[in-house]
Amino acid sequence: MIWDVAVVGAGPAGLAAAHAAATAGATTVVLERATHPRYKTCGGGLIGTSLAIAEPRIETVPGRDTIDAVTFTRGGRRTFTRHARGGPLLTMVSRDDFDHAWYEAAVKAGATVRQESQVRSIAQDDETATVTLAGGEEIVARTVIGADGSAGVTSRHAGVTFDQQDLGLELELEATEQDRRDWRGRVLLDWGPFPGSYGWVFPKNDQLTVGVIMTKGHGAETKRYLRDFVAQLGLTDRRVVRDSGHLTRCRRPDSPLRSGRVIVAGDAAGLLEPWTREGISYALRSGSWAGAAAASGDLTAYEQRVERELAPEMAAGRRLLAIQMRRPMLIHAAMAMPVGWRAFEMFCRGRLAMASVIERPVIRTAVRLLGA
Repeated sequence: MIWDVAVVGAGPAGLAAAHAAATAGATTVVLERATHPRYKTCGGGLIGTSLAIAEPRIETVPGRDTIDAVTFTRGGRRTFTRHARGGPLLTMVSRDDFDHAWYEAAVKAGATVRQESQVRSIAQDDETATVTLAGGEEIVARTVIGADGSAGVTSRHAGVTFDQQDLGLELELEATEQDRRDWRGRVLLDWGPFPGSYGWVFPKNDQLTVGVIMTKGHGAETKRYLRDFVAQLGLTDRRVVRDSGHLTRCRRPDSPLRSGRVIVAGDAAGLLEPWTREGISYALRSGSWAGAAAASGDLTAYEQRVERELAPEMAAGRRLLAIQMRRPMLIHAAMAMPVGWRAFEMFCRGRLAMASVIERPVIRTAVRLLGA
């Protein structure tokens, strides 16, 4: 059998791609090395952009908390909390629940999802692409969509290159009843001690997700930041449910999104916001566009849309990251100002793109002064 579309990877990008392709009438198979539901290291904060894509497609967004307040700190000090008006800023999810909801939606749309299917290699000619599985089985499709992460087979096949790599470390802590009361509806963001680093606390009902991220190559400093951060929060004695780490990689602006009949989306393409390292909205958008393009046979349309809509967002994120790396207190102060907080609110709700955030007068002035 020759499939219209074969998707490698069943995270948000891959399942959004499968849903879009199957909905458009393409015969679609998804190849996933694990079995749903499966845990994935991720902060799990859905911004409005992600909700706008997910809500019409999955039966229920499995939210574990909704956020309407943010506490900001700088190295654990200079604390202030801002409260949102007009609805929540974020919806917190656990990735095993969220991905499983997308799995069910993709199957309902008509996609075939094959789990425990490890992809070993990809080859292609003018007519088809062939995916070879670990056991030697070959899956042939007119288009392959790669969504197996930045270190995956498809990313390497497409020749994706990266200009930013970060190490994130994360703990899932068992929340006490007092923790639930203290953190319900509120997240914490801490601008960290190393240039461009930050930490977070995300409540998820019976658990607290606590993590930090900074530039790859500073493993000892990253571990120390997480240890000190947990201690400052008074959470050292909480039971650790999970302890995990992951690398995030942002694509170079000139990195390819396609090699012949193979296109890449989400993390496999290095698509995420460089400043916050938010990737779910990029995965859902790029995955949906890739699935639609594969179903139509117009793969160039996918490349053009990513360059038109996501590339400017990533460029803006790079500039904000440059500001934080040079003047972290400036970012901290901006969140305390009405204009900065309002821009942050609108971004979280999906009403203001990152490229528009950076055009706000206070941010634009900072960018100009710092040469970011």
